[in-house]
Amino acid sequence: MTAIRFTAMPSVDADHMWNGGRDAYDNPPETMISDGPGHPCRHCLGNIDAGEELLVFAYRPFPTLQPYAETGPIFLHKRNCSRYSAEEILPPLLTTSPDFILRGYSENDRIVYGTGAVIPVSNISDYAAMLLAKPEVAYVHVRSARNNCYQCRID
Repeated sequence: MTAIRFTAMPSVDADHMWNGGRDAYDNPPETMISDGPGHPCRHCLGNIDAGEELLVFAYRPFPTLQPYAETGPIFLHKRNCSRYSAEEILPPLLTTSPDFILRGYSENDRIVYGTGAVIPVSNISDYAAMLLAKPEVAYVHVRSARNNCYQCRID
């Protein structure tokens, strides 16, 4: 099996938002108070606990605008948090739902058709490794199976 890594939002992107930056739609982030489970931080890949402040904003996890560069809402702790570093281990945010969408992308950041599927949590690592073994797949995105929100990247 191919060794895989679960990759969080880059710290440069989180720092941008923590320092007053604007989102993918050129809007400032909104501040909310978490009511508990269901607010996963895309930087530490853990849940934002009830009562904690969070930022919600439009995020585009692609380097450039192009037809396949999906943009959508994500959450980030309002306070600085450490970037997820146990990359070989299934992150906590991927244990909050029974399944997730996994989709392969090419080196030029286009969806590789036929790779997208709703996968049970217990099969995420195996399915991602199978996709990454394909020469046309450079990386995989994990998205919510319910809302299509970006969760993390798998390399």
